[in-house]
Amino acid sequence: MFRNLVVERRIEKAPIREVLRKQPGTILLTALARTSEQAPFYVFTAFIFFYGTGTLHAPRDLLLTGVLAATCLSLIAIPLSGHLSDLIGRKKMYIIGCVTMAVFGFIYFGLLDTGSPVLIFIAIVLSLIPHDMQYGPQAALIAESFTPRLRYSGASIGYQLASIFAGGPAPLIATALFAHYKSSTPIAIYILICSIISIIATAFLKDYTGRDISAEYDR
Repeated sequence: MFRNLVVERRIEKAPIREVLRKQPGTILLTALARTSEQAPFYVFTAFIFFYGTGTLHAPRDLLLTGVLAATCLSLIAIPLSGHLSDLIGRKKMYIIGCVTMAVFGFIYFGLLDTGSPVLIFIAIVLSLIPHDMQYGPQAALIAESFTPRLRYSGASIGYQLASIFAGGPAPLIATALFAHYKSSTPIAIYILICSIISIIATAFLKDYTGRDISAEYDR
């Protein structure tokens, strides 16, 4: 589609300015939709080392092995989720992932707080599946939300905004919540809130699954 735009000389000279003018709401929605994928991911892969060694007194090697196993599982879960989104729709698959994440935060910390090495390992290995359920369809969901001539710029801005406000601060927020409340429950509630934000944002996005995405949306 991009090559066709080049041939037809329909490339925007200032795509960032144009997408900010034409689809600012879509940029915001795609960024907010990533909240429940970005924030928990860094809780599960970064904060876990602080929490696991400092609070649970679990061996660091156990935590690291668990995270590595979780990423290996993602090799299957991410493309599978993307494939399922082709069958049932991007939005539906994404929202299912958000709902799963909302519940999983409590299950995750419930397993961790048992202190059992086996249950800690299981919690970590399973932790990325709710993330993968969103990450699989995410590229298509976000890219298809933007009109073709603005697709690269719009998708990039929406995607990276979430990295800034949702992904980066997540381990710091989780650490601050635990330091203040001395409990993992507020962190699970934080994940729940992130999931609710994503569900609402995704609900407002249009689903272009199976539709023609080569025509300009704003014609």
